[in-house]
Amino acid sequence: RTEFALKEIMSSGGAEDDIPQAERKTVTDFCYLLDKSKQLFNGLRDLPQYGQKQWQSYFGRTFDVYTKLWKFQQQHRQVLDNRYGLKRWQIGEIASKIGQLYYHYYLRTSETSYLNEAFSFYSAIRQRSYYSQVNKEDRPELVVKKLRYYARFIVVCLLLNKMDVVKDLVKELSDEIEDYTHRFNTEDQVEWNLVLQEVAAFIEADPVMVLNDDNTIVITSNRLSETGAPLLEQGMIVGQLALADALIIGNCNNQVKFSELTIDMFRMLQALEREPMNLASQMNKPGMQEATEKPARRENPHKYLLYKPTFSQLYTFLAASFKELPANSVLLIYLSATGVFPSGRSDSEGPYDFGGVLTNSNRDIINGDAIHKRNQSYKEMHCLHPGDLYPFTRKPLFIIVDSSNSVAYKNFTNLFGQPLVCLLSPTAYPKALQDQSQRGSLFTIFLNNPLMAFLFVSGLSSMRRGLWEKCQDYLRKINRDIAQLLTHSRSIDQSFLQFFGDEFLRLLLTRFIFCSATMRMHKIFRETRNYPESYPQLPRDETVENPHLQKHILELASILDVRNVFLENTLDDY
Repeated sequence: RTEFALKEIMSSGGAEDDIPQAERKTVTDFCYLLDKSKQLFNGLRDLPQYGQKQWQSYFGRTFDVYTKLWKFQQQHRQVLDNRYGLKRWQIGEIASKIGQLYYHYYLRTSETSYLNEAFSFYSAIRQRSYYSQVNKEDRPELVVKKLRYYARFIVVCLLLNKMDVVKDLVKELSDEIEDYTHRFNTEDQVEWNLVLQEVAAFIEADPVMVLNDDNTIVITSNRLSETGAPLLEQGMIVGQLALADALIIGNCNNQVKFSELTIDMFRMLQALEREPMNLASQMNKPGMQEATEKPARRENPHKYLLYKPTFSQLYTFLAASFKELPANSVLLIYLSATGVFPSGRSDSEGPYDFGGVLTNSNRDIINGDAIHKRNQSYKEMHCLHPGDLYPFTRKPLFIIVDSSNSVAYKNFTNLFGQPLVCLLSPTAYPKALQDQSQRGSLFTIFLNNPLMAFLFVSGLSSMRRGLWEKCQDYLRKINRDIAQLLTHSRSIDQSFLQFFGDEFLRLLLTRFIFCSATMRMHKIFRETRNYPESYPQLPRDETVENPHLQKHILELASILDVRNVFLENTLDDY
């Protein structure tokens, strides 16, 4: 490729002798770096997606080459313009690849600061209009590069909660798609319009808007902040386990999604991350941090995001996480998936007799399905049964199931005596509650943004910023009190306390109890299946039905003027 590029340059730039040796070397070096960078970038696809160490040196080499390439084109721009014919969209392509590298580094490490780096490269492309000339060239594949850049930029902005930028990008992308389909009459018009519809639905998924005084929307972040998790009191006896790894699995039919993230997955991944810091001052590229510059705070737990995995994919990632889990660490499994119910009646009550949640079926298993349907005594094949998770309870395991058949996981058995907790969503919501399921599960909203969920069940769809902040302060107080209830309880299962030393798990547990207490007090949540459950069971009178906590919930309802939605004398109703 380098030779071909050089011949092209010589033929367009006059006789070979006219080109100074130094300039010819500049073009040769640039072509070499460009080839090498493409080769390394394409090789990233072949790296295994699971396992945390194998990929790091390869990523490091790829970053090195792209760093050199980026600096090289900056230093020799004039020569490359004159002798190579470097176009602005080609510079944009290099910047876009660096943005993609940072984004993939975030996916591999769960370090949110890399999202900021991806954002800065993607922003530069837009601010400097690197792709602006693409539309003048009669090459549809170049326009597709530009459209893909927009889609990637939108994903990064969504993850950073930069909703104002997202809205601008969506408008620009819409115009670009219209221009593209008008000029080239292509077959992928439907796919690109679907991308627009998906992102529009994603932006509007939150059931409640927080408004400034001028009616602009306040962007709220749901990542863990300094004041997020309730602090442990001195003398509280809790475990020293740390959340190290999480599998976030999304397999709900008809749920809003963008890229390969359902809205439930998106909300849960933010609940397992800290607010991003700006990396620019700390390091030049991933993995190059000086020993003296160690971050003051603990890292985010590592995450695998699995969108509609098959059983074998899910099990492979689960086994990789389990294998690499450090000592004194916890593996979290979050399942947001359609319920699979047992097809036949079973006399036994084992870990494969209650169904579970859906795993994706590859189309090549049609024969297996046919056999399965003929014989009612077989178990559901495309389903993650509680029994499938038993081998992994050899290490501390924290499971969250958000599904219409979450209760299948209530029949768990702790075989190995390791800390084990399952938080289970309601299996049905009251008919009177506006159906929100397409825009994400109410249970997951409680775990990600409990105040928003509380407002939604109270019938509120918007709120002023001042009142929102007042309620958030009150909710922090409620969380502190729930933490005390848990640690002071005399009959609580020790598993809960063993997980309570980790900030992320502490926050999830306190939010779970707040969710459960709120639903039990709500006038329209009257059936058992409307309430969350857990394995092991929590002592109700000391936690989800504690009078002190119920009083707090009524006070929060009073601040919002929605006390009439809740039962006043709940204890008399049981």
